[in-house]
Amino acid sequence: MSKTNIDFEKLAKVPRLLIEADLTPVQGDRFQPTGFPDLGAAVYERPDGKRMILVESAQSIANRLEATCLDEAGIDIASELEGLPYISANLAGTIDENGYSTKTTSLIEAHRINSPFIISNDEFKEDFKKRADYEKGKPLNWKKIALALLYYDPNSLLHGVFLANLEDGRVKVQRALTGFIEAEGINEVVSGGVKNNPLDPTGKIRAINYDKDVYGNVPYHRMEYTAERTVAYFNFDISSFKGYGLPKEAKELLVALGLYKIQRLLSQGLRLRTACDFIVKDEIRVVSPGGFVIPDEDSLLKIIQERIQACNSSNLFAVPAVTEISTKVIKKSKDSDKNDETA
Repeated sequence: MSKTNIDFEKLAKVPRLLIEADLTPVQGDRFQPTGFPDLGAAVYERPDGKRMILVESAQSIANRLEATCLDEAGIDIASELEGLPYISANLAGTIDENGYSTKTTSLIEAHRINSPFIISNDEFKEDFKKRADYEKGKPLNWKKIALALLYYDPNSLLHGVFLANLEDGRVKVQRALTGFIEAEGINEVVSGGVKNNPLDPTGKIRAINYDKDVYGNVPYHRMEYTAERTVAYFNFDISSFKGYGLPKEAKELLVALGLYKIQRLLSQGLRLRTACDFIVKDEIRVVSPGGFVIPDEDSLLKIIQERIQACNSSNLFAVPAVTEISTKVIKKSKDSDKNDETA
């Protein structure tokens, strides 16, 4: 199989793609894993006693995969993927007696279309319900729901969406593309430093308008790790696209788009934090199905662009591709906060 094509026939016979890539720090041996509030780094032991650490969680990898296809401003779709549908919401209102206007999109909002800045727009909500054949108290038509998500934002089928803000909140589509990074045989590297105040190490000299305890010399500790092996894992549930009954061109688009995002993340997006920067050590491995080869980024992009055209020809996408809506916003007052607390 050429690396310029996707063997869709082979994929038709399997439920998922399992992909792995060994990683190594770009410099030295140390890395800083993800940290969790009140927990710190997620250190654990395998059943065989091997010490492990979760370097990057599934939630974080999902966000990073989504970011691979954004433009330089980080809000709209990249120019090379023009034609891929999504929703753009202009937010306008009056806040603190000043005019306010900004924009958000379904590409960056939590749970995408479920964002209150999007689903609260009455016109869009009714259009989506009609296209998805959605009615409160009526059995869900998953094929039409999937086609509606494809129509407005195909990324929702890749990264999942929980429409909790739509009527009785029954529409929940799980992620088709998931991933995480973990390391084995880990050891702690304890170090530290100090934030120096060149004017006054005691911290007694302060700005009149800022009196918080951030002055003076502040020592701190730092915990990093080394590992025998670090691996990025990806699970691509392509069976979900079959289950939704999506047309052939739509399924092939989503598969190509998911593989493209994996390639982009591994080639350009592995600087996870200031002290956590990886590169792929060896070639990307397809664990299952055996013999499947992932095309390179340029070839995948060409496939995506061809399938975008095919989906447009089949009237599967919104026209224009970017659905623009307007949502009025206000700033919640302190009085409203007090009312909520006493309600």
